Amino acid sequence: FTQLPSLELLKLNMQLNRRFCVAPMMDRTDRHERFFLRRLSKFAFLYTEMVHANAVIRNSGLLNYDKSEHPLGIQLGGSDPVILADAAQISEEYGYDEVNLNIGCPSIKVQEGNFGAVLMKDPLRVANCIHQIVNKIQIPVSIKCRIGIDNMDEDKDLSKFIRITHEGGCSIYIIHARKAWLKGLSPEENRNVPPLNYERVYRIKEEFPDLEIILNGGITNVRNSLSHLNYVDGVMIGRLAYQDPFKISEVDKIFYGKKGSKKKRAKVFKELIPYLIKEKENGTKLHQITRHLMGLFKGINNAKQIRKLLISIVGHQKLESQLNYISNQLEKRC
Repeated sequence: FTQLPSLELLKLNMQLNRRFCVAPMMDRTDRHERFFLRRLSKFAFLYTEMVHANAVIRNSGLLNYDKSEHPLGIQLGGSDPVILADAAQISEEYGYDEVNLNIGCPSIKVQEGNFGAVLMKDPLRVANCIHQIVNKIQIPVSIKCRIGIDNMDEDKDLSKFIRITHEGGCSIYIIHARKAWLKGLSPEENRNVPPLNYERVYRIKEEFPDLEIILNGGITNVRNSLSHLNYVDGVMIGRLAYQDPFKISEVDKIFYGKKGSKKKRAKVFKELIPYLIKEKENGTKLHQITRHLMGLFKGINNAKQIRKLLISIVGHQKLESQLNYISNQLEKRC
């Protein structure tokens, strides 16, 4: 591979601030979840759930999103360089800010499709995919990977993977600081059982100081995660952002130095009311949106009752009045 990222592309990379990112999560970070999260943080970098490159080419309507979601990256799955490049080009045309290649998912279905974490064993193929993509688009391209899979050497083999794929044209790496075990552990267990090794990711930044390195895995506290920026360029949080999303309302102040009072939960919910009404009028099933909002009430008094109220609105005739009632209840309780 002879073509490294151009100076213009490197400048574009620098304009996108990935100090704090929300992870791509299957069946979680759809357009409704991202619209909700953007009400909590203006500056966190968001990603779509993984979309296979073939699906993008067959149905580009999958890429629809609200313009308020920027900065926004799309995560693509696949292993065919030509198909990935075509899907990346379509994604760029749709206005995404970044294309991310999934080299970290360990699920059986993904393994059978020969993409995701299994590709860590084949850095040349990944480099070829990156090479084809960067030759076809102008927006930044990143890789999300593990520190290794199965019996790979976390030191030698990870460095080799980074070096070869960088030669293919990648300069942004989101690294989940755990190995993935492709046999014997479920995807959920692969998010918890293999031990975290943050120091290995720190050393990758030392070894490749010109690359942008974002740390992912096991981060459960927004404020405390700021300390990782002493060693890497950014952090990525997944499950915390979904299970307790109100924590994300701290991000703009802590990570981006933006002044202003922290939003109240009632205000966040009130901002979602026009969106819920519009989506219902457009034929969206409200459960597809409200299921993402349940974590907003975590830790407040009578959260269970608030969740029941939200579930009950799905078939309610007077939708707006019910939503305003929930908003008023939130103002009283938190």
